[in-house]
Amino acid sequence: MDVHLPERQSAELAGLAARTGRSEQELLAEAVDRMVADQRWFDAQVQVGIDQIARGEFLEEDEMEARVARMMRR
Repeated sequence: MDVHLPERQSAELAGLAARTGRSEQELLAEAVDRMVADQRWFDAQVQVGIDQIARGEFLEEDEMEARVARMMRR
């Protein structure tokens, strides 16, 4: 797979690789792993919210506004 980065990103990646003694390929693989893990976490959290709504576990708008107002007074 070829990855084409803008010049600035390519230079930053090369600098990071030199400073850390790691290859650019290794750094890119780690970055992709982190991005995929973050997306999995986000997707799971969205599903948690969807499941809560399906079970009726949510606040009505007026109740939420009251909670926010109380928090802002503290």
